[in-house]
Amino acid sequence: MLNKYKQIYQQKRDYSIGVEEEFMICNPSNGQLINKADQIMSAVSNKKRYSYELLLSEIETNTPICKTVDEAILSLSNQRKELKSIGNNLNFKIGISGTHPVAKAIDQKFVSNQSYNWVADQLRYYAQRNITFSTHIHISVDSPDRAIKITNATRRWIPALLAISANSPFFEGVNTGFKSSRTMQFGSFPKTNIPVKIDSFESYVSLVETLIKTKSIQKPRQIWWKIRPHLDYGTLEYRICDVQRSLSNTKMLVALTQALVHSYDHKVRLNKNIEDMNYEILNDTFWKSMRFGFNAIVTDPFDGQKISLKDYVYKMVDNIYPSLDDLGNLSVLDTLDSLIANGTEADEQILFEKNNGLDNLLLFLMDKVDYDV
Repeated sequence: MLNKYKQIYQQKRDYSIGVEEEFMICNPSNGQLINKADQIMSAVSNKKRYSYELLLSEIETNTPICKTVDEAILSLSNQRKELKSIGNNLNFKIGISGTHPVAKAIDQKFVSNQSYNWVADQLRYYAQRNITFSTHIHISVDSPDRAIKITNATRRWIPALLAISANSPFFEGVNTGFKSSRTMQFGSFPKTNIPVKIDSFESYVSLVETLIKTKSIQKPRQIWWKIRPHLDYGTLEYRICDVQRSLSNTKMLVALTQALVHSYDHKVRLNKNIEDMNYEILNDTFWKSMRFGFNAIVTDPFDGQKISLKDYVYKMVDNIYPSLDDLGNLSVLDTLDSLIANGTEADEQILFEKNNGLDNLLLFLMDKVDYDV
């Protein structure tokens, strides 16, 4: 298995991109979740680009392998439009939020297939609570050894990516007080943490094989870390972000993630000491990023600097600015500046609910979805 996975990573693809988005399937009249994943999967034009998630009230899209950020965002736009068209026929709308604001765990129904039956059996009630929706970003790396080093190094910026993508303040009808309650909910699953430093590609594959042999997982992709080397695709998969209504925000997140991998791959090639950091401090900074806004004071787990979360985000940008430039994506910094000045989609939800109530928020989460680039 080791040689097989190494060969997958050795394909030359120049930081190519794949993006997955998870959507709520909603009753168009009131925004409540409805179980129409089966009907949607029967209606889509290309089943390779759409997939089930754990619950029947959720649908996932995934792009083909894309060479550029713009190509990936165009694909996401087209997939959203196809779901909109199918919804007109099947009487549903997609809604976009990291959690559904009012849905109850006890009401959720599972997709029935071998993989999800196993997850449901393992996690029982807590699987039903996973009414969560995220954006996963894959970036290809053409070396298994460098993929591990980049994973280790870019853990540093997981809190920054979560802070700017937070979009799930409500759960089961309650303002949770968290900017990303999705992260808290999904965190009840095993193996969803920020990984500790991985010693080598060989040790990672050995871990996967051990977990499979002991029936802790059935397959490698049931390691649900915030960043994971994806052994089937030869990518690094960043599993941090709440899904975004705004395609501009999504473009920003994809561009920043690609630039992180590009930048840290170059640092790794120069043998820079970038992999070691204080793991407890990293987790503390991550917790603050899901709980508080940009004014929270955090600690950089790499160099120990005390800094506001807002400045921590910009510190990440400073680290990857040359890569953003090289990849032609500096324009996303305008989106980032606007988001930090005006608030995240979580902040938008909180303000809208305060002025209009939860019932109207459910309509807002359907009606304010971006479909066009």
